[in-house]
Amino acid sequence: MRKIVIPVIVLSLTFATACKNETMKSTDAKTPVATIEPTKLEKHGDVRIDNYFWMRLSDEQKNADHKDAQTQKVISYLEEENAYYKEVTKYTKPFQEELFEEMKGRIKEDDSSVPYKDNGYFYITRYEVGKQYPIYSRKKENLEAEEEILFNVNEMAKDFDYYQLGGLNVSNDNKLMVFATDTVSRRQYFLRIKNLETGEIYKDIIENTTGGSVWANDNKTIFYTKKDPVTLRSEKIFRHVLGTPTSEDVEVFHEKDDTFGTYVTKSKSEKYIIIGSYSTVSTEARYLDANDPTGEFTILQPRERDLEYSVSHFGDHFYLLTNKDNATNFKLMKTPINKVGKENWVDVIPHREETLLEDFSIFKDYLVLEERSNGLSKVRIKRWDATEDYYLPFTEETYSVGVYANPDFDTDIIRYSYNSFTTPSSVIDFNMNDKSKEIKKEQEVLGGKFDKENYISKRVWATARDGKKVAISLVYHKNTELNKDTPLLQYAYGSYGYTIPDSFSTTRLSLLDRGFVYALAHIRGSEYLGREWYEDGKMLNKKNTFNDFVDCSKYLIDNNYTSPKHLYAMGGSAGGLLMGAVVNMNPELYNGIIASVPFVDVISTMLDESIPLTTGEYDEWGNPNDKEYYDYIKSYSPYDQVEAKVYPNIMVTTGFHDSQVQYWEPAKWVAKLRELKTDNNLLFLDTNMEAGHGGASGRFDALKETAKMYTFFLALEDKLEVVKIKS
Repeated sequence: MRKIVIPVIVLSLTFATACKNETMKSTDAKTPVATIEPTKLEKHGDVRIDNYFWMRLSDEQKNADHKDAQTQKVISYLEEENAYYKEVTKYTKPFQEELFEEMKGRIKEDDSSVPYKDNGYFYITRYEVGKQYPIYSRKKENLEAEEEILFNVNEMAKDFDYYQLGGLNVSNDNKLMVFATDTVSRRQYFLRIKNLETGEIYKDIIENTTGGSVWANDNKTIFYTKKDPVTLRSEKIFRHVLGTPTSEDVEVFHEKDDTFGTYVTKSKSEKYIIIGSYSTVSTEARYLDANDPTGEFTILQPRERDLEYSVSHFGDHFYLLTNKDNATNFKLMKTPINKVGKENWVDVIPHREETLLEDFSIFKDYLVLEERSNGLSKVRIKRWDATEDYYLPFTEETYSVGVYANPDFDTDIIRYSYNSFTTPSSVIDFNMNDKSKEIKKEQEVLGGKFDKENYISKRVWATARDGKKVAISLVYHKNTELNKDTPLLQYAYGSYGYTIPDSFSTTRLSLLDRGFVYALAHIRGSEYLGREWYEDGKMLNKKNTFNDFVDCSKYLIDNNYTSPKHLYAMGGSAGGLLMGAVVNMNPELYNGIIASVPFVDVISTMLDESIPLTTGEYDEWGNPNDKEYYDYIKSYSPYDQVEAKVYPNIMVTTGFHDSQVQYWEPAKWVAKLRELKTDNNLLFLDTNMEAGHGGASGRFDALKETAKMYTFFLALEDKLEVVKIKS
C-alpha cells in the first residue's frame, strides 16, 4: 500500500483542514484587516492608487528606541497577522514539532567539515550536539596536532536573537584574523580583528561593511568594502592599518556609478589585491601588488557595457573568464601582466555555442574548468602542457557537482563535492595525475531509515508555449503512485542567471516519505541551458520565466503526475515574485503556494532609488523611469495585478529586517489579497520580527521554519497523521 492511515485521528484533522471557516470560528481567529489609506502614485501619466503605502517604515523608525505612531501601527498589523497565523494553525503545532524532530533526527549533530589545508594549517568547521552554531578551529601541520579554537559562535551568539559570523580571513603569517558579524540580519557587517596567538580581539571596529576583506602581504594592512548606509550598495574600498584609528582609514576607491557595486579580493597566487566593480552586464577590475599596499591600483580593462570579465593570476599572465567578442557562453582568455588591455587578450578556451563556461581553477600543472552542457554540470581537467584533457565521469541522469576549497597551487589534488536528488553529498579528493579518488566524507543521514534505492529521480522536458523545451527534475519515493491524486510540490527561482542545483536534501525526505513528488523547474531566467536561457528570461523577456513555470505545471497535470487539487508551488525572493505572478495568471492550477520573502511590489521598488538593490538591478528588470519598462513591469508586478477572483491557499513569509526585499512588499500584497480575493481559502502572513532575508540564523531554528512551511502543504493534503511510506 502507498500509505497507512490512522483512521480516528485523521478523520478529525481532515475535518479541521477541509472546514477552514469552521476552524477559524471555533478558535475565535479574527481575520486581520489592514487600514485602507489611499496614496496616489503617478508616473508617465499613469496613476496608481496604493491603499497600503503607509506600511513602509524607514530604518530609523524601525530601530528607534521610542516608536512613533506609524511604527506602532505597522508593527501592530504585522503582529496581528502573526497571531492570526498561529491561532488558525495551532492544531498543527504538535505535528510541526514532530516534523522538526524528524528532520533534526536525520542530522548528525556533532558533525564537522572535511579539513582543508592552507598555509601550514588545517581548518575545520564543526558542530556540537544540541548547539545551534558552528565552532571554527585549526590544527598546525597535521590533523593529530592540538586543536586551536578560533571562534565558538555559540558563545558569541548567546545574547542575540540573530547572529551571523562570516568573512574569516587569516593574515599571511597566520597570526591575525579578520572576522565579520551581523546581529540584525540586514547584511551590514562589523569588521574586527583577532590576535590568534593571544586571543585578544582588537578595539578596531569597522561598521557598515559587506563583511569582505583582504590582507596585504605586510600582515598589518587590510582592504575592505563599505556600504552606502541608506541603499546598502557596496560603494567604497578602504585601507586600514593595524593599530591606527579607523577614522584614519584611507579611501582607495569609490564606485560612483549607482548601477554598480564593488568588492575587494586577493588572487590565489597571493601576489595581487584586486578591486572589482560589477553591474548586471558589465564589470571592471583594477589590481595592486600585494607587497605594496600604499601603491596605486591599475585598471586592467576599463568598463564597457556588455563586457564582463573576472580575473585570476598565474605566472606572467592574468586569466579572464569573459564574454568578449560576443562569447555569450563565456570563454577563457589570458593577457600578459604588462599588457592588460583587451586588445592583448588571447583565447585559452574558445567560446562554444553548446557549453556554458561557469568557472575555472588554476593549479601549477593543471587547469580545471567548470562547464554546463544540456543543463548538466561537468568538470574538465586539462594539463598546461596539453598532454591530457578529460572530464570527470558522472553517471546519474541529473546531479550537482562543484569544485571548492582548493587554496594550493602546487598540488595534483582537486577537491570537489557531488550529490543528487537521491545521493547524499560527498566531498571527494581527485588526483589529477593518476586519476585516483578518495571520498573524504559522505553525508550521513541518521535515523536508520534512509536508503537511496527507495527513491527515483529523473528529468523530463515540458514544451513551453513558444516551443522551447524546459527541463523538470523530479524525485519521489519508489512506492509513490503517479496519478491525479499525487501531491506534487513544484519549485523554481528563475532570475539573475542563478541555476538551482539538483541537490540532496534531508529535510525534503519528510515530504517524499509522505507521498509527495518534488519537481524543480529549470525555467528561463536561470542559466540551466546556457547564458541565452538567462537572457531570454530577463528585462522585456521576463514573462517567459512565469510562462515557463505555468507550462511546466500544465505538463505535470496533463501527464498525470498530479492535478490542480494536489499541485503546490513554492519560491523565495525573486522566486517569490514568480509565485505572485503565476497565481495572478493561473490561480486555478494550484491548491496552495508558499512565497518566501517575495519581491512582489516590483514597479514601486524599481522606481525608488533609495531602496537597497534598486539601481543595480535596472539591467535585470528594466528601469521603469523609461515608459516601455514601466508598462511592462506593471503588467506582471504581482501587487499591481491582484484582482477580485479566487486565489489558492497562500502562505507568505518575510523578515522585518530584510534588506533585499523589504517586509512591506509581502505585507502590502497580503493586505491587498485579503481586500480583493473572492474565496475562503487560507491566506497567512508570517513575519519573523528578528530576522532578515535569510531567515533564522541557527541551524535548528531554520529547521523549525522549514517544518512550518511543510506543515502548510501537508495540512492541505490531510497528511498530518499519515504514517510514512513503507520502504
